[in-house]
Formats: sequence, C-alpha cells, structure tokens
Amino acid sequence: MPRARRYTCALGDSYHSGVILEPWSHDCSAGFTLRGEHSPPSGKPVIHFLHGNGFCGLTYEPMLSLLARDFDLFLCDMQGHGDSDHGGRFHGWNRSAELALEAWQAHAGLFDSAPIFAVGHSFGGVITALMLARAPKRFARAVLLDPVLFTPAMIGLMALSDVVGLYSRNALAQRARKRRRHWPSRQAAYTGLHGRGMFKGWTDEALWAYVDHALKPDSDGGVELKCAPTREAEIFSSFPRRLWSSLERVATPTLLAYGEKTYPFVPRAAARWHESNPAVNIREVPGGHCFMQEDPAASAKLVAEFLRGA
Repeated sequence: MPRARRYTCALGDSYHSGVILEPWSHDCSAGFTLRGEHSPPSGKPVIHFLHGNGFCGLTYEPMLSLLARDFDLFLCDMQGHGDSDHGGRFHGWNRSAELALEAWQAHAGLFDSAPIFAVGHSFGGVITALMLARAPKRFARAVLLDPVLFTPAMIGLMALSDVVGLYSRNALAQRARKRRRHWPSRQAAYTGLHGRGMFKGWTDEALWAYVDHALKPDSDGGVELKCAPTREAEIFSSFPRRLWSSLERVATPTLLAYGEKTYPFVPRAAARWHESNPAVNIREVPGGHCFMQEDPAASAKLVAEFLRGA
C-alpha cells in the first residue's frame, strides 16, 4: 500500500508546515487507471485541481501548499501524466473531462458534505470548464488559471486542418515531440531547464517541484519525464469538441485569470466568454502562461479569495 506523502515548500525565506497527501487511484471506464493525491479529509472546503499539459498535480506544490492551509486538496493526474497510466491513445479533451468527473465521484464520499471547488491550469483549466458544463451542480465555485480557451475562429481552423491532416503538425506539437526526455540526475534536469522555455520566470521552488514530481527514475540511473513527449504532442495536436456550446452552459461562479504575457488568443477568448456568460469573471494578472509558478503566493491569494467569495 503506498505510503502517505509529506511535502514542504519554501517560499522566500520561510518554510511552511508539511502537507500530508495520500495517494488514490481509480480504474476508469476507459480501461486505464487514473491516480493522484488527496489531503486527509479535515472538514475544510475541498479544491479539485487539474494540471497543465506535460505537468502533474504536484508540479504546483508551492501554490498548493499555501492553499492547503484553508482547503483540503484533491489532485488528479490526467491520462499519461504524473502517476496515471499512459492508457494508449489519448482519449480526447471531452472524454478526459468525463473521466476526471468519474474519478472524483468515486472519491467524493471521503469529504462528506464539505463545499467542493474546482481549479485548473491551462489544459487542466479547459478540462475543468468542460466538467463545469457537464456537472453544473457539482462545484460551488471555480478558478481557471490561464486556460487555453481557443476562440471559435481558431476551433474552426483547427477542425479544417484536422480534416486534411495538418493540425498534428502545429508548432507546439512539433516542439513537444522534440522535447528532451532524459537527464543523468535531477540536479542536471534542474540546471538544464532553469530559465528556459516554458520554465522562464519560475521560482526555484516551482522548478524543483516539477523536477521532483514530473520526472521519474529511468533504467540508466538517471531521470526521465513521466509524461511522454508524444502524449504532450497528442494533446497539442487535438482540441475540445463543442467547446463554446459547453462554455455557454457553465453556471458555476467562475474566475478566469490570465497572465499579461500569455498566448494572445487567451484574453480574446476570455473576454468573449465573459461577455456572453454572466457567471464568468475575468482578471489579468502579472506574468505569463504559468504565472502561478512565477508567483505562487499571489496566485494562492487570488484563488483563495475568489473561492471564499471575497
């Protein structure tokens, strides 16, 4: 039986008390096993958290350790990420939302009648939005951290490109396929990734959280990515179906926060959703697409205040 995990996180010069997390697993209806971690139920409100493409729940350890002061946590690693099974072909964004709901429902009884909130980043933010549309009464409030919401025009172009077999060759997918997968040590991985690409601007603690939790030992005594670059590319080569009709159905009070330096389409899609759906609030914050890894304390404050209704 896996042992409970305790992690501590340093922010600035102060250390915060360790947060105990217990592993969970769910043999889902798609034929593979989803896994993750959850806090021992304490009666506090619960955050259901979904990560971005290529990451895992504990990549966000610095922010989550702060949120754990006031919330219990339920972290779900999506198909092929973290400790979840690869599961063969990627089952798609919409099916991923169904499976995340399925896994949550299998464990929701642990938390009795505590309020349940939903939080997700990037790919996980879109999956969370699809979950809100599919189960409108399941979550009391939600925060989407820089979700990669594609505009209707982009969705149309993606669909057309997909038909003619071109979308799988987009730049993000191509870069993911070429991503380095192995390093001789965790220190070498940290040194090689520091300040580069999507990790630019991350705090040291956030990058170490990625190195500690999104990498695993390999057969040569080094470490390798838990999420295969081909899986990351599969996700970048796909898109959610019926996205905007799903977004129209979201009735859960939702905050969509995006970084001032994020992808250009995110603010446009956020504004469109906000204008068409009164349940959705939007806010621009300092930083890029991974702003919560650049300033975990400010991000935890943002999330906590909205979930409390402040």
